[in-house]
Amino acid sequence: MRALILSDIHGNLEALEATLAAADRTGPFDAVWNLGDVVGYGGSPNEVVDIIQERATVHVRGNHDRVCCGLSSALGFNPVARQAAAWTHTVLTEENIKWLAEMPQGPVPCDPFSSVISHGSPTNEDLYILNIRDAWAPLQQMQRRTTFFGHTHVQGGFSWMEESWTEFRPRYEANSHPAEWQMTLEKDRHYLINPGSVGQPRDGDWRAAFAILEEEAATVTFHRVPYDLARAQGRILMADLPERLALRLREGR
Repeated sequence: MRALILSDIHGNLEALEATLAAADRTGPFDAVWNLGDVVGYGGSPNEVVDIIQERATVHVRGNHDRVCCGLSSALGFNPVARQAAAWTHTVLTEENIKWLAEMPQGPVPCDPFSSVISHGSPTNEDLYILNIRDAWAPLQQMQRRTTFFGHTHVQGGFSWMEESWTEFRPRYEANSHPAEWQMTLEKDRHYLINPGSVGQPRDGDWRAAFAILEEEAATVTFHRVPYDLARAQGRILMADLPERLALRLREGR
C-alpha cells in the first residue's frame, strides 16, 4: 500500500505538475492525500483545484481554503495574504468555491492505512506544529501511529516513544535534483510528519516538497523537485498580486 502525501499547494500550478510527474515516476499509488491549503498566494487556483479534485482520494481543508471560499474571515491574515485571498475568491468558479467549502475539517483517518491527516495540529486545525513543545500534546493523544500534517511549510516532523522524543529533517545530498530522503517508521513510536509544501516551501529550499508512505515497508520518503519557478512567479505578477509572493518562491521562505 502506497500513499502520496501533498500539502500547501497554494495555487502553484507549476509546482503541482512537477510534483505529480515526479511522484508518478516512482510507481502507482493506492491513495493520494491532500492536507489542505490548495489555494491562496498562487496565481492558478482553479487549475490547481481541478487537478487535486481528480487526483486526491482523501482531503482536509486548510485555513486558506476556508478563507478563500468565504467560510472564514481574512482578518487574521497579514495584508499580503489577505489581498491574495480576496483575489482568489473573485476568480474561483462557483463549483470550486463549493468544493472548497465542503472539504472536511481534520483530523481525518485514512483507512485502510494506519494514518490520520490534518492541516495544522490534529488538536486544532489552525495551530502550527513548529517544535517539540507544539508536538507534545498531539503525540500523546494520537490513536494511530502516524499523523501527517501541513500548515508550517517545513518538511520533517517529530516522534515519541515512552520517554524518547525526536525531531527530524530530511538530509539531502548537495545539489541533487530531484532529491529524496527515506526514514523507517519504528513499530511502537508515534509520528507527526510534515511532507512539506508543494507550492510555497518555507524551509530555505525553493523546490516543491512532497512525501510517499510505504505502509508495508513502514517507510516515508521525502522528496524535493525543481519546477518552472519563473512561470509560477509570472502568473502571480500577471494577476497583479503582491510582488513579495513571487519573490519568496525563489527564497523558499
